[in-house]
Amino acid sequence: MSKTMHLLILGFGYSASAFAREIRPECASITVTARSAEKVDRLRAESWDALPFDGLTSAPALNAAVHRATHVLVSAPPSEVGDPVLRALGPRLLEAPVLKRVLYLSTVGVYGDHEGAWVDEESPLRPVSQRSLQRVAAENSWQVFAASRNIDLGIFRLSGIYGPGRSAIDNLRAGTARRIIKPGQVFNRIHVADIAGALSAAIRCNGPLGVFNLTDHEPAPPQDIVEFAARLLNVPVPPDIPFDEAKLSEMGRSFYGENKRVTNGLIRSALNYTFRCPTYREGLRACL
Repeated sequence: MSKTMHLLILGFGYSASAFAREIRPECASITVTARSAEKVDRLRAESWDALPFDGLTSAPALNAAVHRATHVLVSAPPSEVGDPVLRALGPRLLEAPVLKRVLYLSTVGVYGDHEGAWVDEESPLRPVSQRSLQRVAAENSWQVFAASRNIDLGIFRLSGIYGPGRSAIDNLRAGTARRIIKPGQVFNRIHVADIAGALSAAIRCNGPLGVFNLTDHEPAPPQDIVEFAARLLNVPVPPDIPFDEAKLSEMGRSFYGENKRVTNGLIRSALNYTFRCPTYREGLRACL
Protein backbone atom coordinates (compact mmCIF):
# COMPACT_ATOMS: atom_id res chain seq x y z
CA MET A 1 0.00 0.00 0.00
CA SER A 2 1.40 3.39 -0.94
CA LYS A 3 2.24 5.85 1.80
CA THR A 4 0.26 9.07 1.69
CA MET A 5 1.08 10.73 5.02
CA HIS A 6 3.33 13.79 4.89
CA LEU A 7 4.09 14.75 8.48
CA LEU A 8 5.46 18.10 9.61
CA ILE A 9 6.79 18.28 13.18
CA LEU A 10 7.29 21.77 14.56
CA GLY A 11 9.62 21.50 17.56
CA PHE A 12 11.67 18.31 17.48
CA GLY A 13 12.40 17.60 21.13
CA TYR A 14 12.46 14.50 23.32
CA SER A 15 8.78 13.56 22.93
CA ALA A 16 8.38 14.52 19.28
CA SER A 17 11.45 12.56 18.25
CA ALA A 18 10.17 9.41 19.98
CA PHE A 19 6.88 9.76 18.09
CA ALA A 20 8.67 10.40 14.79
CA ARG A 21 10.79 7.26 15.15
CA GLU A 22 7.67 5.19 15.78
CA ILE A 23 5.52 6.59 12.96
CA ARG A 24 8.33 6.97 10.40
CA PRO A 25 7.69 3.65 8.57
CA GLU A 26 4.12 4.76 7.83
CA CYS A 27 5.00 8.16 6.37
CA ALA A 28 5.78 9.20 2.82
CA SER A 29 7.82 12.04 4.33
CA ILE A 30 8.62 13.60 7.68
CA THR A 31 9.96 17.13 7.98
CA VAL A 32 11.13 18.32 11.40
CA THR A 33 12.23 21.69 12.73
CA ALA A 34 14.70 22.96 15.30
CA ARG A 35 15.64 26.43 16.47
CA SER A 36 19.44 26.23 16.24
CA ALA A 37 21.55 25.66 13.15
CA GLU A 38 23.68 23.22 15.15
CA LYS A 39 20.70 21.01 15.95
CA VAL A 40 19.46 21.18 12.36
CA ASP A 41 22.87 19.97 11.18
CA ARG A 42 22.89 17.16 13.74
CA LEU A 43 19.41 16.02 12.75
CA ARG A 44 20.36 16.03 9.08
CA ALA A 45 23.38 13.90 9.94
CA GLU A 46 20.91 11.48 11.55
CA SER A 47 18.97 11.34 8.24
CA TRP A 48 16.09 13.58 9.26
CA ASP A 49 14.72 16.15 6.82
CA ALA A 50 15.38 19.03 9.21
CA LEU A 51 14.73 22.73 8.74
CA PRO A 52 15.38 25.76 10.95
CA PHE A 53 12.39 27.46 12.57
CA ASP A 54 12.82 30.31 15.02
CA GLY A 55 9.12 30.90 15.67
CA LEU A 56 9.29 34.30 14.01
CA THR A 57 9.77 33.79 10.28
CA SER A 58 9.10 31.17 7.63
CA ALA A 59 11.67 30.29 4.96
CA PRO A 60 10.72 28.96 1.50
CA ALA A 61 11.68 25.37 2.36
CA LEU A 62 9.43 25.42 5.42
CA ASN A 63 6.61 26.97 3.41
CA ALA A 64 6.94 24.08 0.97
CA ALA A 65 6.77 21.57 3.84
CA VAL A 66 3.57 23.23 5.09
CA HIS A 67 2.13 23.09 1.58
CA ARG A 68 2.58 19.31 1.27
CA ALA A 69 1.75 18.41 4.90
CA THR A 70 -1.22 16.16 5.52
CA HIS A 71 -0.54 16.02 9.28
CA VAL A 72 1.17 18.46 11.65
CA LEU A 73 2.48 17.90 15.16
CA VAL A 74 3.00 21.09 17.17
CA SER A 75 5.49 20.56 19.98
CA ALA A 76 6.81 24.12 20.20
CA PRO A 77 5.81 25.90 23.42
CA PRO A 78 3.97 29.23 23.44
CA SER A 79 5.40 32.45 24.83
CA GLU A 80 4.05 35.71 26.17
CA VAL A 81 3.27 36.78 22.60
CA GLY A 82 1.31 33.64 21.72
CA ASP A 83 1.83 30.43 19.82
CA PRO A 84 4.93 30.65 17.60
CA VAL A 85 3.58 28.31 14.94
CA LEU A 86 0.35 30.21 14.42
CA ARG A 87 2.20 33.52 14.61
CA ALA A 88 4.76 32.62 11.93
CA LEU A 89 2.96 29.97 9.87
CA GLY A 90 -0.72 30.65 10.48
CA PRO A 91 -1.46 32.13 7.02
CA ARG A 92 0.42 29.26 5.32
CA LEU A 93 -1.44 26.67 7.38
CA LEU A 94 -4.77 28.28 6.53
CA GLU A 95 -3.95 27.76 2.85
CA ALA A 96 -2.31 24.31 3.16
CA PRO A 97 -4.21 22.35 0.50
CA VAL A 98 -3.99 18.79 1.86
CA LEU A 99 -3.83 19.37 5.61
CA LYS A 100 -6.13 16.94 7.45
CA ARG A 101 -5.13 16.86 11.11
CA VAL A 102 -3.14 18.81 13.70
CA LEU A 103 -1.85 17.30 16.94
CA TYR A 104 -1.00 19.83 19.65
CA LEU A 105 1.06 18.97 22.73
CA SER A 106 -0.13 20.83 25.82
CA THR A 107 0.19 20.14 29.55
CA VAL A 108 -1.94 19.04 32.49
CA GLY A 109 -0.73 22.28 34.07
CA VAL A 110 -3.74 23.95 32.46
CA TYR A 111 -5.89 22.42 35.23
CA GLY A 112 -3.94 24.21 37.95
CA ASP A 113 -4.52 23.16 41.55
CA HIS A 114 -7.45 20.91 42.47
CA GLU A 115 -6.26 20.10 46.01
CA GLY A 116 -5.56 16.47 45.18
CA ALA A 117 -8.95 15.77 43.54
CA TRP A 118 -9.34 13.81 40.31
CA VAL A 119 -9.64 15.80 37.08
CA ASP A 120 -10.68 14.77 33.59
CA GLU A 121 -10.95 16.56 30.26
CA GLU A 122 -14.17 18.27 31.37
CA SER A 123 -12.73 19.66 34.60
CA PRO A 124 -12.41 23.45 34.92
CA LEU A 125 -9.10 24.98 33.89
CA ARG A 126 -7.45 26.91 36.72
CA PRO A 127 -3.98 27.76 35.41
CA VAL A 128 -1.70 29.32 37.98
CA SER A 129 1.73 29.70 36.40
CA GLN A 130 2.45 31.98 33.49
CA ARG A 131 3.46 29.03 31.31
CA SER A 132 0.12 27.31 31.99
CA LEU A 133 -1.82 30.49 31.21
CA GLN A 134 0.06 30.63 27.91
CA ARG A 135 -0.87 27.00 27.21
CA VAL A 136 -4.57 27.69 27.74
CA ALA A 137 -4.36 30.62 25.33
CA ALA A 138 -2.52 28.46 22.79
CA GLU A 139 -5.10 25.66 23.07
CA ASN A 140 -7.86 28.19 22.43
CA SER A 141 -6.00 29.62 19.43
CA TRP A 142 -5.57 26.20 17.87
CA GLN A 143 -9.25 25.40 18.41
CA VAL A 144 -10.20 28.62 16.61
CA PHE A 145 -7.79 27.77 13.79
CA ALA A 146 -9.11 24.20 13.41
CA ALA A 147 -12.71 25.43 13.31
CA SER A 148 -11.87 28.07 10.70
CA ARG A 149 -10.14 25.45 8.53
CA ASN A 150 -12.64 22.67 9.31
CA ILE A 151 -9.80 20.25 10.08
CA ASP A 152 -9.40 17.76 12.90
CA LEU A 153 -7.49 18.84 16.00
CA GLY A 154 -6.18 16.68 18.79
CA ILE A 155 -4.98 18.42 21.97
CA PHE A 156 -2.89 16.23 24.24
CA ARG A 157 -2.34 17.39 27.81
CA LEU A 158 0.84 15.73 29.01
CA SER A 159 1.90 15.19 32.60
CA GLY A 160 5.52 14.98 33.74
CA ILE A 161 7.56 13.39 30.95
CA TYR A 162 10.21 10.79 31.71
CA GLY A 163 12.02 7.99 29.92
CA PRO A 164 15.51 6.79 29.03
CA GLY A 165 18.03 9.45 30.00
CA ARG A 166 15.38 11.48 31.88
CA SER A 167 14.23 9.57 34.92
CA ALA A 168 14.77 9.05 38.63
CA ILE A 169 17.18 6.27 37.68
CA ASP A 170 19.37 8.72 35.79
CA ASN A 171 19.17 11.21 38.67
CA LEU A 172 20.26 8.55 41.15
CA ARG A 173 23.18 7.55 38.95
CA ALA A 174 24.17 11.21 38.65
CA GLY A 175 23.85 11.77 42.40
CA THR A 176 21.18 14.45 41.99
CA ALA A 177 18.06 12.57 43.14
CA ARG A 178 16.23 14.03 46.15
CA ARG A 179 13.22 12.79 48.10
CA ILE A 180 11.29 15.97 48.82
CA ILE A 181 8.38 15.30 51.16
CA LYS A 182 5.23 17.40 51.01
CA PRO A 183 2.37 15.55 52.73
CA GLY A 184 -0.53 14.81 50.40
CA GLN A 185 1.33 15.86 47.25
CA VAL A 186 0.96 13.64 44.18
CA PHE A 187 1.95 13.93 40.53
CA ASN A 188 1.05 12.04 37.38
CA ARG A 189 3.73 11.10 34.89
CA ILE A 190 3.94 9.86 31.31
CA HIS A 191 6.64 7.66 29.84
CA VAL A 192 7.93 8.86 26.47
CA ALA A 193 7.06 5.47 24.95
CA ASP A 194 3.40 6.12 25.73
CA ILE A 195 3.60 9.58 24.20
CA ALA A 196 4.88 7.98 21.00
CA GLY A 197 2.31 5.19 21.15
CA ALA A 198 -0.71 7.37 21.90
CA LEU A 199 0.17 9.97 19.25
CA SER A 200 0.63 7.19 16.72
CA ALA A 201 -2.79 5.80 17.64
CA ALA A 202 -4.25 9.29 17.24
CA ILE A 203 -2.72 9.90 13.85
CA ARG A 204 -4.12 6.56 12.61
CA CYS A 205 -7.57 7.23 14.08
CA ASN A 206 -10.35 7.48 11.51
CA GLY A 207 -12.77 9.39 13.70
CA PRO A 208 -12.51 12.92 15.09
CA LEU A 209 -10.11 13.60 17.94
CA GLY A 210 -10.54 16.18 20.71
CA VAL A 211 -8.88 16.93 24.04
CA PHE A 212 -7.09 14.09 25.82
CA ASN A 213 -5.12 13.72 29.01
CA LEU A 214 -1.93 11.84 28.13
CA THR A 215 -0.93 10.59 31.54
CA ASP A 216 -0.30 7.38 33.44
CA HIS A 217 -2.79 5.43 35.56
CA GLU A 218 -1.41 6.16 39.01
CA PRO A 219 -0.67 9.60 40.48
CA ALA A 220 1.88 9.10 43.21
CA PRO A 221 4.01 11.01 45.73
CA PRO A 222 7.32 12.01 44.11
CA GLN A 223 9.36 10.47 46.92
CA ASP A 224 7.86 7.05 46.14
CA ILE A 225 9.29 7.17 42.62
CA VAL A 226 12.79 7.91 43.88
CA GLU A 227 12.57 5.13 46.45
CA PHE A 228 11.38 2.61 43.85
CA ALA A 229 14.19 3.61 41.47
CA ALA A 230 16.76 3.23 44.26
CA ARG A 231 15.53 -0.27 45.03
CA LEU A 232 15.70 -1.18 41.33
CA LEU A 233 19.33 -0.04 41.29
CA ASN A 234 20.05 -1.58 44.70
CA VAL A 235 21.45 1.70 45.98
CA PRO A 236 20.65 3.58 49.22
CA VAL A 237 17.36 5.46 49.29
CA PRO A 238 18.09 9.20 49.57
CA PRO A 239 17.06 10.78 52.86
CA ASP A 240 13.80 12.66 53.34
CA ILE A 241 13.90 16.41 52.73
CA PRO A 242 10.90 18.35 54.10
CA PHE A 243 9.41 20.57 51.42
CA ASP A 244 9.88 23.70 53.52
CA GLU A 245 13.61 22.98 53.74
CA ALA A 246 14.14 22.05 50.09
CA LYS A 247 16.11 24.46 47.97
CA LEU A 248 14.01 24.58 44.82
CA SER A 249 14.00 26.86 41.82
CA GLU A 250 11.00 29.10 41.34
CA MET A 251 9.74 26.76 38.61
CA GLY A 252 10.35 23.68 40.75
CA ARG A 253 8.47 25.18 43.67
CA SER A 254 5.58 26.13 41.38
CA PHE A 255 5.06 22.46 40.45
CA TYR A 256 4.41 21.67 44.11
CA GLY A 257 1.80 24.44 44.21
CA GLU A 258 -0.48 22.31 42.02
CA ASN A 259 -1.92 19.08 43.38
CA LYS A 260 -4.30 16.92 41.35
CA ARG A 261 -4.96 13.39 40.16
CA VAL A 262 -5.39 13.22 36.39
CA THR A 263 -7.44 10.46 34.78
CA ASN A 264 -6.64 8.95 31.37
CA GLY A 265 -9.87 7.03 30.74
CA LEU A 266 -10.86 9.01 27.66
CA ILE A 267 -7.72 8.34 25.64
CA ARG A 268 -7.95 4.65 26.46
CA SER A 269 -11.56 4.38 25.33
CA ALA A 270 -11.64 6.82 22.41
CA LEU A 271 -8.38 5.66 20.83
CA ASN A 272 -8.50 2.10 22.15
CA TYR A 273 -5.00 2.74 23.47
CA THR A 274 -3.31 0.33 25.88
CA PHE A 275 -0.56 1.94 27.92
CA ARG A 276 2.90 0.40 27.72
CA CYS A 277 3.94 1.88 31.06
CA PRO A 278 0.69 2.29 32.99
CA THR A 279 2.50 3.24 36.22
CA TYR A 280 5.91 4.51 37.23
CA ARG A 281 6.91 0.95 38.12
CA GLU A 282 6.74 -0.34 34.56
CA GLY A 283 8.18 2.92 33.31
CA LEU A 284 11.24 2.86 35.55
CA ARG A 285 11.89 -0.79 34.77
CA ALA A 286 11.81 0.15 31.09
CA CYS A 287 14.37 2.89 31.78
CA LEU A 288 16.84 0.29 33.03
